[in-house]
Amino acid sequence: MILIVDDDPAIRASLSLLLTHAGYKCKAVANPQEAIGEVRRGAPDLVMLDMNFSHFTTGEEGLTLLRQIRIFAPETPVILMTAWGSIELAVAGMKAGAFDFITKPWDNNHVLKTIRTAIDLNSGRGIDPEPDTEEEFDRCGIIGNDPVLTNVLNTVARIAPTNATVLITGESGTGKELIAEAIHRNSLRRDKPFVKVNLGGMSQSLFESEMFGHCKGAFTDAIANRTGRFEAADGGTIFLDEIGELDLSCQVKLLRVLQEQRFEPLGSSKPRKVDIRVVCATNADLPAMVAERTFREDLFYRINLVTLELPPLRKRRGDLAALTSYFAKDAARRHGLAFTPEIDRSAIEFLATRSFPGNLRELKNLVERVILVSGSERLTADDFAGRSRSGELPTDEPSSLEDLERQEITDALRRCNGNISRAATELGLSRQALYRRIEKFGLNEKN
Repeated sequence: MILIVDDDPAIRASLSLLLTHAGYKCKAVANPQEAIGEVRRGAPDLVMLDMNFSHFTTGEEGLTLLRQIRIFAPETPVILMTAWGSIELAVAGMKAGAFDFITKPWDNNHVLKTIRTAIDLNSGRGIDPEPDTEEEFDRCGIIGNDPVLTNVLNTVARIAPTNATVLITGESGTGKELIAEAIHRNSLRRDKPFVKVNLGGMSQSLFESEMFGHCKGAFTDAIANRTGRFEAADGGTIFLDEIGELDLSCQVKLLRVLQEQRFEPLGSSKPRKVDIRVVCATNADLPAMVAERTFREDLFYRINLVTLELPPLRKRRGDLAALTSYFAKDAARRHGLAFTPEIDRSAIEFLATRSFPGNLRELKNLVERVILVSGSERLTADDFAGRSRSGELPTDEPSSLEDLERQEITDALRRCNGNISRAATELGLSRQALYRRIEKFGLNEKN
């Protein structure tokens, strides 16, 4: 049963009609007292909660009721209903334990999709979290069975069939794009488009044209209509990579689309509606950016309904043998070698001592470099030791790892004479990721 809590009889009637037609049982009440009475009689499957029940618009009544519901029915998801101007209030509700929020006036399809996602995630619906066969779960080429990776893939299997927005975090080179593709390929949208967008490489001036499209004549160089990325992803999944790099002014525009699932192409006054699942990724510390006011708090809560943190390679040492073998075969194939080098056990033992700040990307580059330079059919620790630029993996406190990473970046910048692009390639990082580390450690290009 879905419990609707709103003092407006028109809202109660319209939501009840919508949910009944969608096949849900529902009960509508007008005030917090009735709501708590219903919750205490039996936990509903979901609560649709308005934030204000009097002439006051502070939202304190709604927040108080939310906290009470969390006490009597801690497992019940609560979806807040608020006006667009009350987004900050909705964010406060998310912090207090709400599942999500919708804005008034709402889109019926968006409301139903949000409700379905909340109920599915809360009930654990989806495919078996530990698939019995590879055919049941598409790994999208993800290599490895280390427990820390398996835990991530189990979560992917559980949430993929839902419409939940997903935020993938982790260091540069950990495979965030592959995880995003696995979410799409194991979802009900698998036969629809999967559109990748690198927000880190998109300028503020091109954001609207790239994401929303434009009409012919919208600006000087608009010689034809152009379909934007959101429209191209309609029915499928849009993957927003490097979302932490997005300019604040663009974050507002993105939030509007994610909230309303509609947009207007440049040069058009006619809104276009889309049905998309949103998956985002970043190697930035978004909570810290929210605290520094460089990333919008409301957008942060909108995109991280489910968060997947990918482990760095140094925490997946059980996968080193499989990954090194895979990268060796791939390099031999791409370069047309007559043989695929064998990887000696000593080589794996040596690699297990390295920190790999560039993670999978750095390991891939190292294996390829060693194969091409050595020309050997069997690669040993000596082959890798002579060409590895990654420092030894520390065994003490995490602060030692930061010291090691700082030294590796300093050495790479010195070897590359301050050339950021070359240093980033050598370390297996993106330019943006390297710039963030330079700022973090107080370095400069000439260090």
